[in-house]
Amino acid sequence: MPDTSVYHPDEFTLKEKLQYTLLGMIVIGGSFYVGRRLFRNAASIAEQKKTFMEGNPATYAQQLRMAFENKWQWGVDVEAVRQIMLAIPSVAAFKRVMNSYQLLYAPRSLMLDMKNYLRKTEYNEMLAILAAKPARGDTSLPIQLTGQQYQSWAQRLKAAFDINYGPIPGTDERAIKEVFLEIPTQTAFEQLKMVYHHLYPGNDLDQDLKSELWSWDYSTYMKIISDKPKT
Repeated sequence: MPDTSVYHPDEFTLKEKLQYTLLGMIVIGGSFYVGRRLFRNAASIAEQKKTFMEGNPATYAQQLRMAFENKWQWGVDVEAVRQIMLAIPSVAAFKRVMNSYQLLYAPRSLMLDMKNYLRKTEYNEMLAILAAKPARGDTSLPIQLTGQQYQSWAQRLKAAFDINYGPIPGTDERAIKEVFLEIPTQTAFEQLKMVYHHLYPGNDLDQDLKSELWSWDYSTYMKIISDKPKT
């Protein structure tokens, strides 16, 4: 008698072939997804172990995520984001922070989270801080009075003036104070005023400060500058 226990492939119907093909694709796809998930988890765990090291990209990445979530206060801790961005020593170092953020919180993106969590003016401020940094380096250097640095200060001040809290226009006084603290001399402040006017024709830094701040706050900020050396 012929052996009927073996079912030859050419005896499958078209429907059965399609079903088996689909099943194979599901199994392969599922295996790829699980493998990728396991790889991501392993990479995240490995990166997490680096977060206790001060100045490590993973540490900065974790601190930024914590500032975005800010579970203990209302809203994003913008001051923390600002200080972290100021602490990162170079553009190359920031790129490593971006890569670490991706490993820790995949598939999240640091730049996309910054856009989503920060107001537009706050996001612009962080970009201006980054733009003033050197291209490479792992150690923070003293501020260099370059054209890019003056432009960065001017952009950060304009962002502080233009901020809105919902439908209400406001002023980010902490951002203004941070810039004023960074300016090293009275001469540098005078140079900043010229750069500000060049970037924003028709705007005068002194007048914008007076219109954005209460008179006593304006006096306080200007004292920060007057207490600095002339040159």
